[in-house]
This record gives sequence, structure tokens and C-alpha cells, in this order.
Amino acid sequence: MSLTSRRTRQRARDRTEDHDATFGELVADLATDARTLVRQEMELARAEMRQEASRAGRAGGMFGGAAFAGVMVAVFGSLGAMFALTAVLWSTWAALIVAGAWLLLGALLFLKGRADLRRGSMTPRRTVDTLKEDAEWARHPTRRTHPSA
Repeated sequence: MSLTSRRTRQRARDRTEDHDATFGELVADLATDARTLVRQEMELARAEMRQEASRAGRAGGMFGGAAFAGVMVAVFGSLGAMFALTAVLWSTWAALIVAGAWLLLGALLFLKGRADLRRGSMTPRRTVDTLKEDAEWARHPTRRTHPSA
């Protein structure tokens, strides 16, 4: 809990006991609490966005690594497989068989990378959830205490 929040709550308790809070003081406390709440929600959103961006960056790195490895293996492996198959088949058929195998591998790598990206989301879900809780609390403050209290 921040120092500002503690001070605000203490002032509110003191005023409740004294019943001397002026309208201006109440509005000032409300503004302070609103600023604190917005700042905390922004910090949470930033943290969540950093986490999701990191996940997306790792997936992008996997795509890049898969592409580079695929090219290297495709070049040297294809040549070796093609030369091996020319002992049994015409060289044209040998080249088509090797190309088809690499097409299948490339499709599998693409589908895996796409699935990894779809699992992540750039939506800061915890922030959205806490904002909904805040809105509910603001509509009915006397029903229960705020979750961050």
C-alpha cells in the first residue's frame, strides 16, 4: 500500500471520528485516491504488456531460427538426398521428392509458430479485470471494501 493511500485513509478515519470533514476536503481526498488508482492501473497494464511483448519476441526468434535452420538443412540435405536418389531414380524425380519433404517440414514449422503466437494475447487481462472491479466498487462503495484496501 502506498504512503499516499495510508495517509488518505487515516485522514478519512480521523474525519469520521470527528465528523468535521468539509466538502472541499472530501473532494481533494477523492481526487488523490483517483490519481493513485489510475497510476496503479497504468503500472499493472505496463507490466502485463511487457510480459506479452516478451512472449511475442521469443516466438519471433523461434520463427527466425527455424527459417535459418530450414534454409541450411534444405540446401545441404537436399543436395545429399538428391544425389542419393539419382542412383535409383531420374534426377528430376529425385529433386521433386526432396522438395516435397522440405515443403512438409516448412508447413509444420509454420503451424507450430502460428499456434504459439495465438496462445499469447496483447490484452492486459488482469488490468481489465481490476478496472471492472474498480467500476463496480465505485458504483456501490458501501456494499464491500475495495479489493486493494
